[in-house]
Amino acid sequence: MRTAGRRGHGVMLLGLVLGLGGCVLSPGVPDPASIAPAEYRATSASDGQTKTKANIWPSTDWWQAFGSPELNQLIQQAQRANYDIAAAAARVAQADAQIRVSGAPLFPSLSAKGSATRNYRAGQSNNTAFTIPGSNGQPTTLGSSGASTRDSYQATLNASYEVDLFGKNRSALASARASDFASRFDQATVALGVDASVATTYFTIVTLQDRLRIADQNLAIARQLLKALQAELQVGIGTALDVAQQQTQVATQLAAIPPIRQQLEQNINALAVLLGKPPAALQLKIAKPSALTVPSISAGLPSTLLTRRPDIAEARAKLAAARSDVSTAKANLFPSFDLTAQGGWENAAIGTLINPMNQFYSLAANITQPIFQGGALRGQLAVSRARYAELLANYQSSVINAFKDVDNALTDIRQTTLQQKRQQRAVKLAQRSLDIARARLRSGITDVTTVLNTEQTLFNARDALAQDQMTRLNATVSLYQALGGGWDEDKTRQSASQSDMPRF
Repeated sequence: MRTAGRRGHGVMLLGLVLGLGGCVLSPGVPDPASIAPAEYRATSASDGQTKTKANIWPSTDWWQAFGSPELNQLIQQAQRANYDIAAAAARVAQADAQIRVSGAPLFPSLSAKGSATRNYRAGQSNNTAFTIPGSNGQPTTLGSSGASTRDSYQATLNASYEVDLFGKNRSALASARASDFASRFDQATVALGVDASVATTYFTIVTLQDRLRIADQNLAIARQLLKALQAELQVGIGTALDVAQQQTQVATQLAAIPPIRQQLEQNINALAVLLGKPPAALQLKIAKPSALTVPSISAGLPSTLLTRRPDIAEARAKLAAARSDVSTAKANLFPSFDLTAQGGWENAAIGTLINPMNQFYSLAANITQPIFQGGALRGQLAVSRARYAELLANYQSSVINAFKDVDNALTDIRQTTLQQKRQQRAVKLAQRSLDIARARLRSGITDVTTVLNTEQTLFNARDALAQDQMTRLNATVSLYQALGGGWDEDKTRQSASQSDMPRF
């Protein structure tokens, strides 16, 4: 009866101690300030922004809006084979595993042990002494007790549990969960960056290929005029100076081709790396710029941007993890309470080991209060708070830079669109000027210098137009990236496989 009473009191005490668990200390750190503007600075009526379109965001496959089947294939290849994305996925797997590690202290630890022991003791003297005749009177001791051997077999189950009185272990688990989300958001950030890099690199390749075509056309035009001038020189109506000047123009156009080809090859190599391939393994069918569509994009609401950018979500998750780390460091200043239990069977014969008469058990409770650690615990708390302050500043900076990215992209799209339209007109005017100059040269009204100047103006205008097209395409990609590329934080959180996480 007394044993049952002691067990009852032990159970009550254990329930009381467990009931004290679950208290998580407040970290006492500031929350992030809300700094979302009401609208983007670059938003205006000319952007086509309306209230009905304010909540329209890019789709997750935003690159298909450019109307390039090859770009679609390239991005799909990069998503499967890019090594930066693979490394980010491995970091997610690490974070998933760390959750299980951090959640383990919230459960009791159990271990089973079996042992077999043999103890040997040598024989002891019986202290019997007598004198043997003829031994010169010296006493002689004979006989001793026999040696003994004792076997012992034991099977035990050990259990230990740390009562989380002040939420130290819960805070560590919360930090691991937040870090896990941060790793998932980082993976989305890396994937978005790779998608954008593939698109901009591809558009650069398309543009450089077009610039090579323009350079070849310019060279053909220059050679055509050179041939005409050489013919005039042969019949005596031209001058050697005119021929020499045009030869210089031809040489200039020839010299302009290698740098463009160099950039083209370098960008093809860069694209191969993004696809996880060696450059020699990449085969491209480069489209013409005219085959590409420049989509129109709505910027959405600034307040919603905070949940549409994976880098902002990552910064916020890291901040949440640091907040929990402060609580953990704070809890280390308070007492820790441990429960241990051991039970099993012990006997000298293994055949009868498992017998109620051979049972034993023990229960123990320990409380530990840090008194003097040389300032290490308070120092760690100060480190955790300073780390939180650093990540808080990083988060606020990420938010501000996100709004800046969107505003810059909106401005770039507006200005590059305007620039491309004006450059198209400049090309038409330059072509007309060259046609007039050539006609006047044939009529003898003007000299070859005027033709050379108008010719060079046309060449430069055509090359600039090709670059303007690339700049406009890349600005559109930048806006997609600044808006998070159709990513949604809520969907990522819901799809995160955290079913194996301990819940408390």
